[in-house]
Amino acid sequence: MNNAFMSIYREKLTTAEEAVKEIKNGDWVDYGFFNGKPVACDRALAARKDELRDIIIISAVTLPPVPEVVLKDPNGEVFTYCDWHFSPVSRIMQEKRPNVFYNPILFGECESYFEIKADNPRKIGTRYREVFIVQTAPMDEYGYFNVGMNNAISHIQASRSKIVIVEVNPKMPVCLGGARESIHISQVTHIVEGDAPDMAELPASIPTDIDRKIASHVIDHLHDGCCIQLGIGAMPNALGEMINDTDLKDLGGHTEMISDSYMNMWLSGKMNGSKKNIDRGKIVYTFALGTKKLYDFMHNNPALSSYNVEYANSPRVLAQIDNLVSINQALEVDLYSQISAESSGFKQISGNGGMSDYVSGSFWSDGGRSIICLPSTFTGKDGNKKSRIVPYFAHGTVTTVTRQMVNIIVTENGWVSLKGDSTWSRTEKLISIADTDFRDDLIKAAEEQKIWRRTNKIA
Repeated sequence: MNNAFMSIYREKLTTAEEAVKEIKNGDWVDYGFFNGKPVACDRALAARKDELRDIIIISAVTLPPVPEVVLKDPNGEVFTYCDWHFSPVSRIMQEKRPNVFYNPILFGECESYFEIKADNPRKIGTRYREVFIVQTAPMDEYGYFNVGMNNAISHIQASRSKIVIVEVNPKMPVCLGGARESIHISQVTHIVEGDAPDMAELPASIPTDIDRKIASHVIDHLHDGCCIQLGIGAMPNALGEMINDTDLKDLGGHTEMISDSYMNMWLSGKMNGSKKNIDRGKIVYTFALGTKKLYDFMHNNPALSSYNVEYANSPRVLAQIDNLVSINQALEVDLYSQISAESSGFKQISGNGGMSDYVSGSFWSDGGRSIICLPSTFTGKDGNKKSRIVPYFAHGTVTTVTRQMVNIIVTENGWVSLKGDSTWSRTEKLISIADTDFRDDLIKAAEEQKIWRRTNKIA
C-alpha cells in the first residue's frame, strides 16, 4: 500500500458519529444507491434527530436494512426520505410513514442534474447536495475506493458534494470499469470503517409457465450476435434459462442492471460479446442486483464493465449499439398502448428508471428493437382473474412510456408491433394478445372509446 495514501487515510479516518456531525440544518444528503446505501452513518445520523431539522435524504432502490432516518423519525419531523426508484422497502416505508416520497427521473440523464445547474440554475428544480455518503470497497494501492455494484451516479455525486463520506465495507465486490467506478481519496472528506454488512440480495425469481411462454415469444426476436438488455423479474430469468437451451451464440450484453441471468448466459458460453460493435467482449452495466453467487462472479471480473449511468443508459449511446434488443416488463397496458410500469392507482410500485432510455435507444439501434412484456392477467385481492390489458388506466395510475414510444408488446398469447399504427389498429392488436375471457369486454370498451372498427375481427 502506498505510504502517502495510507497517511492521508489515517488522517481522514473517523467514526460514523463524528463524520455525520458535518450535516447541518437544511442540508440535502445523498445516500449511495442500491447496496451503496450507508448503514453505520445512517444510524449515526438518525441519532441526531433531536438536534437537526429539515434534512432531505435522497437515494435509489432502497435495500435492507430499512434506513434508520425513517425508522427513528416516524412522524417525519426532521428527515424527508426520497427514492429515485421505489423498491419493496420503499413501498412499505411510504405506506407507514408520512416522510417518504418518490423522485421521478430519467435515469440516463440524471448525472446532468449535477452538471448544469452552475451554468443554468433555472433548468433543474433540484440543487447541489451538501453531503454524499456511500458504502465502498476498501481503498486500493492507488488511493481509490471502488463503489462496487453501485456505479450509477456515484462519481459525480462525490465530485459535486461539499462533504464526501465513504463507509468502507470489505464485503463489497470490486467491479472493474468502464468508467467512473471509483472515488479517489482526494475527493473524500471522511472515511468510516463501518459495520461491514452483507450485501442485500435479490433472490432469483422462479419463472412460471406464463413467464416461459412470454420468453418463448421474445426469443423469436433474438438472433446470433444481438446485444441484450434485460429488466428485472422472473420473465428475464426464464429468458436467460431458455437462451441456454437454444442454438443462439455470440450474444452481447449492455444493460442498466446486471442480474444472475447475465452470469448464467456468460458461463454457458452463449454470451461472449464477440460481435458487439462497441465494448466488444464486455457486458456493460451500471448497477447489479442478484444473488451472492452473482456478486462473487462480479469481483475483479474483466468480462464485466461498470459504467456510469450516463453511458450505460444514454439513448445516444444505445442507438450506436447494433442489434440492441431491450426487454422490459410492465404492470399494465391500456387500449391506447400506453405503458404503466410503476404505479397502481396512486400507489407507487416501482419507478421509470431506465425503461424510457432503453425503449428509445433500442429502437434507434441499427437492427434493434424494444420489447415490453407482461402477463395478460393477474389474480386480484378478491381472488378473481383480472386483465392487465385495460380500456384505460385507473384514476391516479402513472403512464411510464407514452404510446408514441411503444414498439413491441408481448404476452403469453403472442406479440404485436405497434410503431406507426393508428389507434384502432393498436387496439385490434392488443386485444389479440389479451386473455380470451376479456376480449369481448375490451371490444365493447373500445367501441365506446371510438377506437374500434366494425370490420375488425379477433380470432
